[in-house]
Order: sequence, then structure tokens, then C-alpha cells
Amino acid sequence: MKQPSFKRYIAFWLSQSVSQLGSSMTSFALILWAYEKTGSAMSVSLMSFCRYLPYILVSLFAGAFVDSHRKKSIMLVSDAIAAAGSFAVFLSGIAGVLDIWQIYVVNLVIGFMNSVQNPAMSVAIGRMVPKERLSQVSGMNSFSNNLITIFSPAVASAAYAFGGLNAVILADLCSFLFAFLVLLLFICVPEESGIQKKRISPLQGCADGFGFLRVHRGLWTIVVTMCAINFLSRLTYENILSPMLIARSGGTAAVGIVNAVLGVGGVVGGLLVSTGKMPKDNVKLIYFSAAFSFLMGDMLMALGQNSFVWALAGAAASVPIPFINAGQNVILYQKIPSEMQGRVFAVRNALQYSFIPVGILLGGFLADSVFEPFMASGSAFAGLLHRLVGYGNGSGMAVMFLCTSICGTLFSLLCYRSKGVDELRTPR
Repeated sequence: MKQPSFKRYIAFWLSQSVSQLGSSMTSFALILWAYEKTGSAMSVSLMSFCRYLPYILVSLFAGAFVDSHRKKSIMLVSDAIAAAGSFAVFLSGIAGVLDIWQIYVVNLVIGFMNSVQNPAMSVAIGRMVPKERLSQVSGMNSFSNNLITIFSPAVASAAYAFGGLNAVILADLCSFLFAFLVLLLFICVPEESGIQKKRISPLQGCADGFGFLRVHRGLWTIVVTMCAINFLSRLTYENILSPMLIARSGGTAAVGIVNAVLGVGGVVGGLLVSTGKMPKDNVKLIYFSAAFSFLMGDMLMALGQNSFVWALAGAAASVPIPFINAGQNVILYQKIPSEMQGRVFAVRNALQYSFIPVGILLGGFLADSVFEPFMASGSAFAGLLHRLVGYGNGSGMAVMFLCTSICGTLFSLLCYRSKGVDELRTPR
């Protein structure tokens, strides 16, 4: 197997970032197109659901396929099939026969391809990058992902206004072609010898991934606790933040400011991780960063009464995220044998992504049916909470942030002190 090369990874990272920008632009433009065509928010939600569903279902069984096939080939084929779906949408748009059901089908295909591509890419990164550079790579990925989050809506909106949906998809296809050619012609992903002879059934691969995590108590604890931490954050930030800011500020300006700060915070955190010297104790890095994000970010979001405080909250919540990801990735790459990484990463992805729709749905239910009615009930306890978070519409959602702040901080600190991660602690 060839030696890892950081220069090779930089070329891969840059080309993939360009492709991800194109994909993000198309996703945003499809939201605009779907809402213009149907006038239904549910149609937009179903587009996201169609991407998540196959990812969650297929990821559990994708690891065996990833571990027994060449990672570069998997990424090339997955990208090509996903691009073919976008091209089909492009052709339908030109012919004037594009309908919303076609978008659902394409998103199902893309979700299926992502369930195979993502663990393959995770394994490929571990083989392309020297071990001492893994935390830097995590920071670079956080930097590019958040930069894309900031700029893709603006770029997509401009392209959509200028040339409609087809212009955005055409830009996406060009970005795909660039990344595809870079990967095909210039990137070498080291493989284990004899990889083509090794074949594992999907069910066996799923069992292997779960079995490996359960045997290695520290890794299992990391994966499970990160699922819980992701769940707590999805309760509020995914679909509660914007309604709360609109209700409490009386307009949409605060939403734009806070979401921009969340993106910038992720970029800053990514830069700090990729350029700074990281602490050796990755367990502490994960859980202390999570505790800070919950304590300062969610607490300020709950107690804030103006855009300035909410922006501070957004920065406090988002800057630590790349540190959490870096600590987790370094531990996983160090502790999981190369030949097992596809199966383990696939199981980890399926577990963590399965909590996204649960958190989103539960967050909306709790806001509409529990917290907002309770804060409007006039009870003595509600009055006490009003003194903390303020009055009026949105105060119930603010209390949700208060709850996630307390629960998330305590949970993160307890996880750090738990015996489950003792084997992962850096020797003193």
C-alpha cells in the first residue's frame, strides 16, 4: 500500500469542495423551485426526507461493500450516478416536463449513493492522510463545509434569478465533472492488498460493524454519546431557531444575522483546528467542546433579547463544533483497523443520521404542543421562567434552548467522566 500523502489530499479536498458547492447550490435551487411550483412547505420537507430515508436504511449494510471494493471506484461510480440524476432533472427542465415527483426519485437515488460514498470517502481520507494530520484534515473539512453553507444560498439565488433552475444544475454538473476528473486522473487512494478477493455479505458487514463497536467499549461510548449530543442539538437548531428568532424579534433580520454567524463560527473553528496545535487528549477535546457549545451557545440563545446576544450565542455554539469532529475522527481513525473502517463508519453514520429526523419532528412537536402552550398558561412556574427568558411569543422555544443547554452541558461532562471512555484517554 502506498504511503499517505497530504499534498494528494489537498487536491482531493479542493476538488470535492467545488463539487459540494455545486451540489449545495442545486439543493437550495430545488427548494426555491419546489415552493414556487407547489406553494407547499411539505413538498420541501419531503425532498429532504427522500434523501435521509435511503441513507439511514442502506448505511447499515453498506460497510461490507465498502470494505471489499476499491474506495476510489466506489466514489467515482457513486458520483457519476448522482450526477446522472441531476442531468435527468436538467433534461426534464429543458423539455418543460419537470414535476415534483421526479425530484423525489432523484433524491432517493442520491441518498442511496451517499450511503455508500460517505463511508468510502471516510476510509479513503484515513488512507490518504498521514496520522499526524488527521485533526488538521477535520478542520479543513469543517472550514469548507461551513464556507459552502454561507455562500451557496447567495450564489444559487443569483444563478436562479439569472437563468432559472437549469442554470444552477448546469453549474453543478460542471463542478461534478471537475471533481470527477481530478479524482479519476490525479488521485491515488491506497488499498489493502488482496482487496478484490475479499467479499463480505451485507448482513455480516452490519454485524461486524456493530460487533467491533460493542467489543471496543470506548468507541461504542463515543458513537452512542455523539448520537445523543446530535439529537439534543437537532431539537432546537434544525427547525426551532428561526421561528423563535422571528417570534421574539418581530422580523426576519435576526434570522439572517444569526445564521450567518453560525456559518462564520464554523469557518473560524475549522481554521483554528486546521492551523493550530491540537491537545493530545481527544476525549477531553470532544466533551469539553460540546459542553461549552451547550453552556454558552444554547444558554445565551435562551436568555438573549436582541440580535447582538443571539449572534454571540451563534458564535459560541458553532466555533466548538469542528473541535468535536476533529477529536472524534482522530480517535476513530487511530482505533479502527483499516480493513474494518468501512463497516464501522457505515454503522456510525446510520446511527447518527437516524437521530436527525427524530430530533426534527420531536422538536417541532414539543415547541407547538408543549412549551409554547405552557409558557402561555399563566402558571407560577411559567412566570418564573418568563423572568429568565422574557415574555411573549417564542418564550416557550427559548425555554427549550434553556433545557438543551442544561441537559447538554451536564451530559457532556458526565460522558467525559464516564468509565466507558477510560481506554481512550491519553496516558498521563
